[in-house]
Amino acid sequence: MAAIEKRQAEDGSTSYRVKIRLRGHEPVSATFDRLTDAKTWAAQTETDIKNNRYFGASKRHTVAEVFERYEAEAVPALKSARDVKLRLAYWRKAIGPLLLSDLNGGTIKKHRDALKATPKERGGGERSGADVNRAMAALSSALTYAVKELEWLEENPMLRVRKFTESSGRVRYLTEAELPELLKACRESKNEHLLLAVLLALSTGGRQSEIMLLKWKQIDLKAQTATLLDTKNGTMRTLPIVGDAFEMLKERAKVRKIDDDRLFPAGPQSKDKTKTAVADLRAPWEAALAAAKITDFHWHDLRHTCASYMAMSGVSQLEMAKLLGHKTLAMTMRYSHLSPQRTIELAGGLATRLGI
Repeated sequence: MAAIEKRQAEDGSTSYRVKIRLRGHEPVSATFDRLTDAKTWAAQTETDIKNNRYFGASKRHTVAEVFERYEAEAVPALKSARDVKLRLAYWRKAIGPLLLSDLNGGTIKKHRDALKATPKERGGGERSGADVNRAMAALSSALTYAVKELEWLEENPMLRVRKFTESSGRVRYLTEAELPELLKACRESKNEHLLLAVLLALSTGGRQSEIMLLKWKQIDLKAQTATLLDTKNGTMRTLPIVGDAFEMLKERAKVRKIDDDRLFPAGPQSKDKTKTAVADLRAPWEAALAAAKITDFHWHDLRHTCASYMAMSGVSQLEMAKLLGHKTLAMTMRYSHLSPQRTIELAGGLATRLGI
């Protein structure tokens, strides 16, 4: 039986969505600008379904067509657009040619497990459950788009696919012996940006993209702060600039280019000449790690190092969450085991207050 729902858009326009559900047949839907068109389509489609002549949108479109529309119409607005496209590339190759009507949970599970068994592209090694879950999230978002916007699917088949259990998170930070060795290697590096970038990451806990995309207009040398307007969590955040990082920034400010607002502009050897391009520190970073004889350490671990040392210095979890830009305390809780002395101090203060 057909049901017609009137919809009012924010711009004042009206549309009519038709939903047809007949026992023993797959539900179908479509949207029209005019009520008469909606009624005509509903009547004709009901007749075709009953006479086995109807082939719904899911039997006319492939998964690849969904990806094409999703990447053109929705992905460009996402902060993670580049990562989403990379993750959808796997699914395009695995299930792209399939008709949407042939896509089911079993097929997705098969390719989910195949991805888990595939070594990582960069650095090799076993692919984590979290990595696969991110790929599954990209697929789910595309299929949700097919349901809600394209109306090519009645239901997202990802609803029946289980995600992998993720670990509580990797916490690798520089030890008291490793820290000076890494800074020494960065100071000796021929790259003009490496030391400042590392110092800022260590002292602020900023993410790599937040640090590398900094512009001078975000820096307030008088207040010793850097303001992040467009963060991963979508909220403004202020980073304190202290110590050697602040001294280096003051010196750099004296010789910075008037026509270039980037803190870490790409060098003349860069193929990307756009003003959004920033310095590529991968090679000098890896060289510094090798010179310092530090293994199993990634750039993001500089953020973990900042958080770990804050915890060991007695900074509260609420303050850490605010400085690091965590929306919940769950992420910050990973560092709680690093501040046992602070816990003892707090308990001692409570005992004194209670007189016990």
